[in-house]
Amino acid sequence: MQHLQHLTKSQLAVALLASFGSSLLYGYNLAAVNAPAQYIKHFYNETIIESYDWTPDEELLTVLHSLTVAIFAIGGMMGSLMVGTLVTKYGRKGTVVRSTFLVFVGGALMGFSRACRMPAMVIIGRFIAGLHSGISFSVVPMYLSEIAPKNLRGFLGLIPSINICSGVFIAQVLGLHELLGKEEHWPVLLSLVVCPALVQLLLLPWFPESPRYLLIEKGDVQATIEALKWYRTKGNIQAEVEEMQEEQRSLSSIQTLSVWGLLVDPCVRWQVITVVVANIGMQLSGIDAIWFYTNDIFKNAGISDSYIQYTTVGTGAVEVISGMLGCFTIERLGRRPLMIGGFLFMGLCCAGITVSVLLQPHMPFMRYISVGCVVGIIAGFCIGPAGVPFLITAELFKQSHRPAAYTVAGCLNWLSNFTIGFVFPFLEISTGPFCYLIFCAICLGVAGYTFFIVPETKNKTFMEISQMFAAKNKIQKEESTSNGQLTLDLMNGYGTFGHHDDK
Repeated sequence: MQHLQHLTKSQLAVALLASFGSSLLYGYNLAAVNAPAQYIKHFYNETIIESYDWTPDEELLTVLHSLTVAIFAIGGMMGSLMVGTLVTKYGRKGTVVRSTFLVFVGGALMGFSRACRMPAMVIIGRFIAGLHSGISFSVVPMYLSEIAPKNLRGFLGLIPSINICSGVFIAQVLGLHELLGKEEHWPVLLSLVVCPALVQLLLLPWFPESPRYLLIEKGDVQATIEALKWYRTKGNIQAEVEEMQEEQRSLSSIQTLSVWGLLVDPCVRWQVITVVVANIGMQLSGIDAIWFYTNDIFKNAGISDSYIQYTTVGTGAVEVISGMLGCFTIERLGRRPLMIGGFLFMGLCCAGITVSVLLQPHMPFMRYISVGCVVGIIAGFCIGPAGVPFLITAELFKQSHRPAAYTVAGCLNWLSNFTIGFVFPFLEISTGPFCYLIFCAICLGVAGYTFFIVPETKNKTFMEISQMFAAKNKIQKEESTSNGQLTLDLMNGYGTFGHHDDK
């Protein structure tokens, strides 16, 4: 753990706190609707009979439940489109804190829906919860990448992915029949999201804003140094401020770039392509299909219905352990090995599911191979592909491009998530077990792209990473421009402040 020796309590605290009230809720909301699915459909059935005096058929109830599940992704996609505007206006921490209020609104709607006999409250509550997750899903990794020193950016950047896995695991445990998996308790299960959000709202405002945001976008050197002192106990604050100022001078404009401006900027063409490949590949790798249909796979493997919920909880535990393994090894191994290794392993396990399902009629023990492949896909995903794409989205871009890059990454992520949720059942019907070979090809393709195109960004500054892509983008080495930027003069290690115009 030598690479974590400069980790400070304040860095770890803000990473855990920011993730606890956002990333954990994303994972929780993904899994919380699975256990009470039949109870929610029964609630919809009862209220429709009460309100309209007619009995809906099973098809309508299935559509309503599918809408309840899918509306979360629609809210997430809309939330991701707001990220660029929000982080520019309110800052990184400011956006995380303000978006917390959405959780209370969504949680209250879902929590009181059964008492009010209003199914629409569940659907609207899920949409608002998705809106919050869409915002925080992008902003939290951005915030953590900007407060972290370069040698800890990977470790802190993967803490949100651990919290996502933890959220899924907590929802699976609380959804057990012995706990909240009963008909009268499902509104409580859905509304518990307000508890982590309350903790975050009470504590996160006491932490400083991102130093890079304070200096590069707000020009507040004093606040920047105070923030750096808060997050650093050792290290050269002077050098960090100078590195930020070098980045500031390299920007043709301090104004945040629009999404369209990002897409047409030839200077970041390969960075944009990398973000697109990594984030679409992350969702189209088959992980969503596995998450959505784990119970069916376990049922086909011969596991009895009474034990499936416990087996599912076991996969949640594997997620958390795998996420922690990736988090604690990323600064030693780097981003590329976790991405390449994770996608390669997922690809092999996807092929393994196809082979095992085809051989099950002739070799009964292959049913357990398919279960092992499901666990393998989940483990491979959580070790690297679950968190690295959003980490490198921060690392590949400078300050003016970063919000737009996260908007693109978030939108693609949610759109791909939504697409898989709807397309996979039809894909499975038309191609059977061969559908997993499609996911295998995608995983191998992303691993190959990462191997040949994406450089290692471990322990590099944002400026150094930008220069690494200069040759690929066919641009000359960037020269710093002098536009009257704020400069910092050495004085006792921290500096004095002045505004120097270079003539």
